[in-house]
Amino acid sequence: MRKRILAKDVHKKWLKDPAYREAYDSLAEEVALAAAVIEARSRAGLTHEELAERMGTTQPVVARLESGRIRPSTRALERLAQATGSRLIIRFEPA
Repeated sequence: MRKRILAKDVHKKWLKDPAYREAYDSLAEEVALAAAVIEARSRAGLTHEELAERMGTTQPVVARLESGRIRPSTRALERLAQATGSRLIIRFEPA
């Protein structure tokens, strides 16, 4: 019987590689923003389609927001906050 290889195990192993770690760390902000978008939509109990309609955009745009593949404008984040009954807070923290 073959041993199952899980993505989390591969990721853990690859994190030991400095080049992989650097690339992974460089995506931390995008991943955090995507997670926040998903959380806001889920908390509001909305589908992609429902959120898109409330934001005045399309479902593929919502999917891209949740994937972290795009950096949304402040205006898009404001529309998302309003559509999900959330409050947008932007802050600067020491590095």
